[in-house]
Amino acid sequence: MKTEEIERSIIKKYRKTIWKEFIHSINEFSLIEDNDTIAVCISGGKDSFLLAKCMQEIQKHGKIHFSLKFICMDPGYQKDHVEKIKENAKKLNIPLEIFQTNVFEVSNLLNEEHPCYLCARMRRGYLYDYAQKLGCNKIALAHHFDDVIETVLLAMFYSGSFKTMMPRVKSDNFAGMELIRPLYFVREKDIISWQHSNQLEFLNCGCKFVAKKQESKRKEIKEILQELRKINPIIDKNIYKSTEKVNLQTIISYQDKEKIYSVLDKKNKE
Repeated sequence: MKTEEIERSIIKKYRKTIWKEFIHSINEFSLIEDNDTIAVCISGGKDSFLLAKCMQEIQKHGKIHFSLKFICMDPGYQKDHVEKIKENAKKLNIPLEIFQTNVFEVSNLLNEEHPCYLCARMRRGYLYDYAQKLGCNKIALAHHFDDVIETVLLAMFYSGSFKTMMPRVKSDNFAGMELIRPLYFVREKDIISWQHSNQLEFLNCGCKFVAKKQESKRKEIKEILQELRKINPIIDKNIYKSTEKVNLQTIISYQDKEKIYSVLDKKNKE
């Protein structure tokens, strides 16, 4: 499949399911602004490579003037995984910069049983740092709509809190840097369809730990959602809407940064 055909498929065949939702995310949350320099972070999977192509397309055809850098952190991938990433970047005409770290080794050493959380935090820090050195003011990650609603359920079921994955986040540790998620409204099933339609092969996860341990909390949530969709086909939209329609009259307390405020205390004082 030629690069031009793959690019055309995003605008034509997947215009409604991918391109329109990508633009919706950009406009709804003002993710791209004039004079931005954005580092598109590529992990090697289907989501990040699609994000890269969408960002190239909006740069070519959009009205906003901004610059792009395409970066890939090698946290300790096997050699064949790195070669696969390079192969796909070349096939998709993405000028990719790869830099190395020892994230897998360190996170697994410090927390052998549950390295994923530490790994994610370390990767984020390295990406911010590298992007900032390149002169970027934003990093773009490829989390999609399914990631968003799964995060809501993960927080409720396993940490006893109500929160979601935000479309844009200002960094606390890197001044002037911001994280954006332009695929925020794009469904994973449509990304998979785009991948198969264009006969593309991407990495799932290069982590040796995940390769050994297939079960995960996120996988459990995916299975729960599959069952819920059989009962209510719009369950995903309703979960997302719940993050937009939090009724402060019907909650016990809320948290702002580290401080918890009781709504009941406020009502009793009135």
